[in-house]
Amino acid sequence: MYRSHVLICGGTGCTSSHSAEICEALEAELKAKGLENEVKVVKTGCFGLCALGPIMIVYPEGCFYSEVKVENVPEIVEEHLLKGRIVKHLLYDETVHKDEIKPLKETNFYKKQHRIALRNCGVIDPENIEEYIAMDGYQALAKCLTEMTPDEVIQVVKDSGLRGRGGGGFPTGLKWSFTAKNSADQKYVVCNADEGDPGAFMDRSVLEGDPHCVLEAMAICGYATGASEGYIYVRAEYPIAVHRLEIAIKQARENGLLGKNIFNSGFDFDIFVRLGAGAFVCGEETALMTSIEGNRGEPRPRPPYPAVKGLFAKPTTENNVETFANIPQIILHGAEYFSSMGTEKSAGTKVFALGGKINNTGLVEVPMGTTLREIIEDIGGGVPNGKKFKAAQTGGPSGGCIPASLIDTPIDYDNLTAIGCMMGSGGLIVMDEDNCMVDIAKFFLDFTVDESCGKCTPCRIGTKRMRELLEKITDGKATLDDLDELETLAHYIKENSLCGLGQTAPNPVLATLRFFKDEYIAHIVDKKCPAGVCKKLVSYSIDADKCKGCTACARKCPVGAISGAIKSPHSIDTSKCVKCGVCMETCRFGAIVKK
Repeated sequence: MYRSHVLICGGTGCTSSHSAEICEALEAELKAKGLENEVKVVKTGCFGLCALGPIMIVYPEGCFYSEVKVENVPEIVEEHLLKGRIVKHLLYDETVHKDEIKPLKETNFYKKQHRIALRNCGVIDPENIEEYIAMDGYQALAKCLTEMTPDEVIQVVKDSGLRGRGGGGFPTGLKWSFTAKNSADQKYVVCNADEGDPGAFMDRSVLEGDPHCVLEAMAICGYATGASEGYIYVRAEYPIAVHRLEIAIKQARENGLLGKNIFNSGFDFDIFVRLGAGAFVCGEETALMTSIEGNRGEPRPRPPYPAVKGLFAKPTTENNVETFANIPQIILHGAEYFSSMGTEKSAGTKVFALGGKINNTGLVEVPMGTTLREIIEDIGGGVPNGKKFKAAQTGGPSGGCIPASLIDTPIDYDNLTAIGCMMGSGGLIVMDEDNCMVDIAKFFLDFTVDESCGKCTPCRIGTKRMRELLEKITDGKATLDDLDELETLAHYIKENSLCGLGQTAPNPVLATLRFFKDEYIAHIVDKKCPAGVCKKLVSYSIDADKCKGCTACARKCPVGAISGAIKSPHSIDTSKCVKCGVCMETCRFGAIVKK
């Protein structure tokens, strides 16, 4: 029996900030103090507040130590774990209130969240099946196999209102029912963990922090649809997730929770991991299945849909990680538990990866219908450095952008569709006044062009033509006719591409044209980038009245474009200037002018 538990984030974010070294140092220090049998160290999944990593939480006090360094470990062990004196100067500021330590759930980042998919992340050891079982793990599977028929399971999922969290928002129970009604000698369940959107890390964090909930949900799906095999398609760039999945599958088999005759019910189900090579198009369900089969990851025409002819030409049910992560709680607590949260047509919660120009970068789970303002200002802590919020990009390369004028929009499937955006898998990138929206659209087109599989002409050729037009605009060489052509081409590609990648590739362009057309006009007509981002439309000069002649800028300029005598105003040779901005960063007197 341990008197204290120290939870250290072992997710990718904190691991990249050396949390593994902190864990090793902590265990060594505890042993040196003779506390190894009194204090247990647990490496968990993501706590969510990635901006403050590495994170360490000490229970039973619930003290939240943030931005922990290896050199802080001896002090925490000596003062807190040995002498019982909390090291307040290392705590997350918001948890310190006079003489009290506030619980984490009362901080601004957490108090508006409601965790279902992330309920165990940062709470349990993901490599220990006993800790998952202690949190009601595998009880939902037992309930299905011993108390419910397959049709009853599907009906509960339908009644819950759960919609696919991978981006499309298709009703999950309805998808399961399509597979269930098709007879075949073999059926499959596929978990899409090929999370490829720039800035998205929701599914990865669930697999790293609570892999058993996905295994349990896939087995439930297998029972409901008549499948006996499942595949998790996860990208190889997620080594921690892959490692923990493999451990979880091994443990589930050893405990009779995967394999033959689960719970003596006569139901057989096993799960296998398949690694993806990082192709974004393999996030599309038919391309993903083609890749699992050992072929080049390219989409297939639909119909036939996977429920009829999917993996290995057999009926297949495919859902993403977050969708599956909700299933055990729906089965355990009932459909009404889940449908009572969120909005009428978008039930439950949604996980977002909050990134970009935001103070509290991290992973959040909020009820559907939460406004963008609440997510950015209350949970996210607002935009740093006093800058103004400009837009939020949702859905990554497949999504659109929500402008500041619509910051009070409740986030759900229908509201986002109504303003020309989409939920996507859950990436939410915040942008401020220093972002150029034309440049943002070009960034996502660059990504889509690189990731197109090339199978269909509208996507293969059309996205390249769109990128070329955007380059003309950001180079100051475009005309208004080019802008009309860009919009026409976007609609053509959207309507004629084979799969979701091509059909949604124009979305960032169409959304920025809808809400920020004035920026496109400024680039084309005025030959200016209002945000000062597009290099070919930016020039640097020196204000002679402010220049002190300190020569700092001249010494830092990589191409020798700045000249002038000491203590005399300097000047910039625009023919040499490469517009790197080093001079502006160097000047302490605000003499460099960017326009």
